[in-house]
Amino acid sequence: MADRIHIKGARLHNLKNVSLSLPKNKLVVLTGLSGSGKSTLALDTLHREGQRQYMESLGMVTGLVSRPSVDSITGLSPSISVDQHLTNRSPRSTVGTVTEVFTYLRLLWSRIGVRPCPFCGERIPPSHSYAYDEDAEPESVPCPHCGAAVPELVMGTFSFNKPAGACPDCTGLGEVIRADVRHLVDEERSVAAGAVVGWHPKVTERSTQLLRAAARHYGLTFDPDTPVRELEPPVRQLLLHGVESAEFRQYFPDTPPPATVTAGRFEGVVTALMRRYAERIDDVDYREKTERLMVKEPCGACAGARLRAESRAVIVQGLGIVEAARLSLTELAAWLGGLRGRVTPDEWLFVEPVVADLTERVRRLVDVGVGYLTLEQPTPSLSAGETQRLRLAALLGSGLTGVLYVLDEPTIGLHPADTARLIGVLRRLRDLGNTVLVIEHDLEVLRAADHVVDIGPGAGRDGGQVVAEGTPGEVGRTEGSLTGAYLSGRLRAPVSKGRGDADRALLVLGAREHNLKDVTVRIPLGRLVTFTGPSGSGKSTLLLDIVGRAAHRHFQGGGDRPGEHDGIDGWEHLGKVVTIDQEPISRVPRSNAATYSEAFTPIRETFAAASGGRLTPGHFSFNVPGGRCERCEGAGVLTVHMHFLPAVEVRCPACQGRRFRSEVLSVRHDGHDISEVLESTVDEALDLFADVPAVATRLRRMSDVGLGYLPLGQPATTLSGGEAQRIKLAKELGRRAAAHTLYLLDEPTTGLHAADTSRLVDVLQRLVDAGHSVVTIEHNEDVIAASDWLIELGPTGGGAGGTLIAQGPPTRVAAPGA
Repeated sequence: MADRIHIKGARLHNLKNVSLSLPKNKLVVLTGLSGSGKSTLALDTLHREGQRQYMESLGMVTGLVSRPSVDSITGLSPSISVDQHLTNRSPRSTVGTVTEVFTYLRLLWSRIGVRPCPFCGERIPPSHSYAYDEDAEPESVPCPHCGAAVPELVMGTFSFNKPAGACPDCTGLGEVIRADVRHLVDEERSVAAGAVVGWHPKVTERSTQLLRAAARHYGLTFDPDTPVRELEPPVRQLLLHGVESAEFRQYFPDTPPPATVTAGRFEGVVTALMRRYAERIDDVDYREKTERLMVKEPCGACAGARLRAESRAVIVQGLGIVEAARLSLTELAAWLGGLRGRVTPDEWLFVEPVVADLTERVRRLVDVGVGYLTLEQPTPSLSAGETQRLRLAALLGSGLTGVLYVLDEPTIGLHPADTARLIGVLRRLRDLGNTVLVIEHDLEVLRAADHVVDIGPGAGRDGGQVVAEGTPGEVGRTEGSLTGAYLSGRLRAPVSKGRGDADRALLVLGAREHNLKDVTVRIPLGRLVTFTGPSGSGKSTLLLDIVGRAAHRHFQGGGDRPGEHDGIDGWEHLGKVVTIDQEPISRVPRSNAATYSEAFTPIRETFAAASGGRLTPGHFSFNVPGGRCERCEGAGVLTVHMHFLPAVEVRCPACQGRRFRSEVLSVRHDGHDISEVLESTVDEALDLFADVPAVATRLRRMSDVGLGYLPLGQPATTLSGGEAQRIKLAKELGRRAAAHTLYLLDEPTTGLHAADTSRLVDVLQRLVDAGHSVVTIEHNEDVIAASDWLIELGPTGGGAGGTLIAQGPPTRVAAPGA
């Protein structure tokens, strides 16, 4: 039938011969426990096959793109996925640049911007420039008052990525990195740190560029923000010893070095401090001290505005382009709406098309629930949900019909008050004549769906089956459906333990960063506390940018500057503060749950012992030569670069995706080889290594925080923000906690089913019962209800947020009139 997508015999990963018929041109939600197989069915099967069939229809060679493990899929449309992964992590990328809203603003300012003459100070009227060429040098025009030659306004005048507009002191970055040796604790370390004085600020930026270029040459990624101890071995040796060193060359013996090495471009990158660092790599105290030497601070010349003074001086109706970029998108929409009545008829003639496009783009962004964002916000600071909603806004403007849209948990980071607006956006996509397939746990989205498919009944090997499907009501009435039990109310979330207020507290005084309006708030200690409120209301700014950074400086003596505030009282009640955010655990694809959790080392040792002494633990590593497959260098896949399309990963033909040589794969533990262990989930591996305490304890902590479904070998770059955060939490749980530790978590339930959320809440409650404090930023109503104390900011996001609305136990905050 033409009105349905028919899937027959899907068997990829844990899917158990799934056959399914999905209605087209409907809002369809796939749900189920984390790891039940939803993403495998939606992204790895339907979306991947949709792409393959579309490429085939264009006559492109698809032999290298393997067909998903499924008997047949019919009725597919061209597919577009909107996932949770940020593709541009450049510090120069902002909300304004990725949405092109700032590009249109630059065009508007270049056409009707007014500025003072740098020579006589008189106002220079708009030039109505049509200069679209980004690289064109501004021509000189005479000042109408004194005749002096001044540069014409062009779009590049307002770009922080072009010499014509970028602040020369920070080259448009808005911040500088400097050496800070104030916190070293003795003379010997001060001497060691002295080497850094001549290294920053200029040489450091250049060295970072060189290291990134060298890493790219070898297919690696160098991230200067990743601690040395967390870098993959080849990247660490590149940083510590240089591209031509024996330490680094062992990983790439047959790969010629970059041609530019002979020109000196990669020479001298390793400084005296780094060499000393290499010698002391196992000295944890020294390592943590030296890592804090580099401090990012706002540029003194532009105060973080990124643009040169001449560009900042240009105004449109009393507003500079920097001020416009600092408005929330909702405020910018209102300003644009009133622009026609404030400009002259001649000016409107020149800018009407620009303003029309600007207004439409901004409106779509507000509609998808990110109206609180500003154009100047860097994209690396966006949450997964925010990134996804920016992409969704762009799709709304495409006008495409007959498309299969696959969205991966678009409600991530949304307050319940914003979810209804997002549902409206999804329905608009559907009503254009598209099939909208959403992977989602949010019960409000499930109730709004035309068709719901519940995958389960469990996760990992216990999942991969269709438990229930139909309307939300039909799924709610299905016995055996865990999702249905929560939909119908048969199962409910855990309730608060009712610990209430506490005698000891952390008192944050006069918080004024971003949109916070001189907020003073008391955070009870020894409690499960939740910050809540609409997206953009100031929760992350207060808890992470102020409390988290101030704690880092108080307890560790360094780090980024905290957000603006008067002070924080109560540190004496704490022994340690741990911030667990949603930043990736690594940006290196070779890092995974097994390596990050440190479970892989005892796993390799176990296999080495099983070999009877024939092989060493190094043979069971896919990161170094010895036992790995050298065709794919232990990756299991080869990357095929496609013309005009994203690169595609295909299974290595030499090892068939198994990563290792046959000699290594012949060694087994409990009937499984090392490749099978990497393909197993955390819970499956927990059974395999139940008799190896060093492995079992690490895996059990991951299972406790809801990651039992996660394959051990899944690349870190494919983990969602919520998964990355829970892996960090599991690792932190294994450390020896100080007498009283304060844990700061940023939406830890991201990506969790209601049943998994209950397990995570239990882990957090155990931390509090052990005498620690847990403070979360959350929109999840189950976590809110289970908390001892709520702190709500609002009333909305952006400029209208930043106010303390309510605080107290959940029952008091929820009471009418609270």
